[in-house]
Amino acid sequence: MNKRRIGSIYEAKACACICAQGGIILERNFRCRTGEIDVICRDGDCIAFVEVKYRKNRRHGYAEEAVNLRKQQTICQVAEFYLLRHHWIGRPCRFDVIAIDADADGMEQLRWHKNAFGYVPRR
Repeated sequence: MNKRRIGSIYEAKACACICAQGGIILERNFRCRTGEIDVICRDGDCIAFVEVKYRKNRRHGYAEEAVNLRKQQTICQVAEFYLLRHHWIGRPCRFDVIAIDADADGMEQLRWHKNAFGYVPRR
């Protein structure tokens, strides 16, 4: 199975988690020239830009550790474009990470880190 298909499977699991907790999915795989955001949802009055990360083992650390500064900057820049495009500048928003790790037995653990990082401008 290729990485895109695997990513799609775990993004679907993340969306199911969001919906189960009352969130509403607005977009999946929103792309622009700058980059991509995996999931954009409404959680109450807040727009959440969600990065989904999966690790089949912990050889390279936990899934959320893969959302480094450069990735955060890209997400913030794409989020700005999304908010401008929808005329939602000034609307409350946050940046979340949904991390999914498999343990040695293949059991998956999903963690939703709400407000995982603040706005990170590009330099």
